[in-house]
Amino acid sequence: MEIKILGTRGEIEESAPYHSKHSGILINNKLLVDCGEQSFLDYDPHYILITHLHPDHAFFVRSGCFQMIDIPIYAPKKYKELLISTRKTPFTIDGYRITPIPTIHSLKVKSVTYIIQHKNKKNLYTRDMIWIEKKYHHLLKNFDLVITEASHMRTGGLIRRHKKSGKIYGHTGVPDLVRFFKKYACTIVFVHFGAWFYKDMQAARKKFEKLAVANDIEIIVGYDGLELIV
Repeated sequence: MEIKILGTRGEIEESAPYHSKHSGILINNKLLVDCGEQSFLDYDPHYILITHLHPDHAFFVRSGCFQMIDIPIYAPKKYKELLISTRKTPFTIDGYRITPIPTIHSLKVKSVTYIIQHKNKKNLYTRDMIWIEKKYHHLLKNFDLVITEASHMRTGGLIRRHKKSGKIYGHTGVPDLVRFFKKYACTIVFVHFGAWFYKDMQAARKKFEKLAVANDIEIIVGYDGLELIV
């Protein structure tokens, strides 16, 4: 697969030129996973997969400009009059086998991670998350690449619990994600950086390097425009 990272900025103010765009990954110039910027439509993707309907992953939630999108969209939840296909089970589009897996992240919107298989390659794209329930862990195996988030570097991330429902929401930490995903892949690409990353980007990269050595895994720090062949 040819993978182009279009955006790596979380829901924070823009402060670095190579991390200025919100979430988006383009696969084989055909499949767009998350569309955090309207400009990503200029790549003329054939299909769009949305992990969840937060504005830094789905620009139209913020702008309201969804009438001009004439591309098949798959997402865990409907949005206004926009034609969205919600799939809970694996499906195939144009030779791509897509498996949506529910993730724990938000109280207000449903969130999924996607297993994307094409020919003999198999990648996982998670974006924002705290956890994937154990009943889905049997699906997590033999990935060529895992692309996930880096909202918080500290262990445990930032997780809150709703007073009435008791449900948790937020983001887990980078060390937790490394420990979890190293069982399923040899390479992890981090995107969706939080404010911590921009305070000292050189020091942030060194933290990733230390994590890679400590966990015997390849870690790639993504940036806007990064191209990978898997």
